[in-house]
Amino acid sequence: MVIDSINNGIVIDHITSGKSMTLYKFLNLDKLTCSVAIIKNAPSSKNGKKDIIKIDELIDIDVDVLGYLDPGVSVNTIKDGKIVSKFNPELPERLVDVIKCKNPRCISQDEQELTHIFKLTDREKRIYRCIYCESKAK
Repeated sequence: MVIDSINNGIVIDHITSGKSMTLYKFLNLDKLTCSVAIIKNAPSSKNGKKDIIKIDELIDIDVDVLGYLDPGVSVNTIKDGKIVSKFNPELPERLVDVIKCKNPRCISQDEQELTHIFKLTDREKRIYRCIYCESKAK
């Protein structure tokens, strides 16, 4: 299989095998008009297999989503066919409108316009809690 290289765009690499479609959905990549390639189960020397997403346009990526869903990814920015920057997102301290509180008594369930905000309470165990009711994210 041959996937062309990109001249200007973003490559999200080292995605945990099987998670690329979740990232595609949460990053709203379906709304883009440019080419987006998803490579699933590519060989990886580190993990055996990995997924890769190539976006043929320079766009803003929500690094909080990446850090929360798959903190092992790397994001490469490509300009004129060369990698100009590379970084690894970390677990964000706060998640804003990424996940929703599941507690039926939380104020965020009643107030439709209320922003869903979760704070990182345990980095080691990757636990986030709703700032309104302290419920643990699932």
